[in-house]
Amino acid sequence: MLDLQYLSIVMEVDRLGSVTAAAERLNVTRSALSHMVRKFEERHGVKLWTKNGRGLRFTHAGEYLLGLAERVIPQMEHAERTLTNFAAGRRGALRVGMECHPCQKWLTRLTPQYLTAWPGVDFDVRTAFRFDGVAALLGYEIDMLITPDPIDVPDIVFAPVIDYELMLVVQDEHPLAAREFALPQDLMNEELITVPVSKERLDIFTRFLVPAHCKPKYHRTAEQTELMLQL
Repeated sequence: MLDLQYLSIVMEVDRLGSVTAAAERLNVTRSALSHMVRKFEERHGVKLWTKNGRGLRFTHAGEYLLGLAERVIPQMEHAERTLTNFAAGRRGALRVGMECHPCQKWLTRLTPQYLTAWPGVDFDVRTAFRFDGVAALLGYEIDMLITPDPIDVPDIVFAPVIDYELMLVVQDEHPLAAREFALPQDLMNEELITVPVSKERLDIFTRFLVPAHCKPKYHRTAEQTELMLQL
């Protein structure tokens, strides 16, 4: 059976970029860690990584093991926290994944009410995933996902919580400011500022610009709505 220590090793080597740093993080000597890796490679007949200049490059086997580690280890850590909560008489933990930038303030307003109603719950919000939020949900890295992109996937139930209108914001002196609405062609000579997600997940592209075969002259991103307004 595959030992979890090898999953921890590949995760730390990937995160820290070297065997020496990973050994220090795992509280073992570099030679001991190298010996464990060598025994693993000999047992399974694979190499986990190769030297690439001063760094390391994972092989296909190493990439596979890293992907497995990033799915399994968060689940094991969550299991440990849950058991600790049970032992302490607490009710458990709720891990919320966030893919919707405009929804963060909405969640912030709801969080105090939730924590008041459920003081024994360990509440955690995560915004970074190896692949995407749905994959994290299916991989049990999170318990709930807040996303603007509902997908028809077996074993996942989507419930709408917010209804919002797509709005275009321009400066007061901009020619479009006097208009009641904008057309896709109106943005072809403009700089468009959006949240930092892929164009395939932005309604202004998928439902507005792309169907009309239009694109803005420039496209840049900003993390926060307040920064967009200032720009």
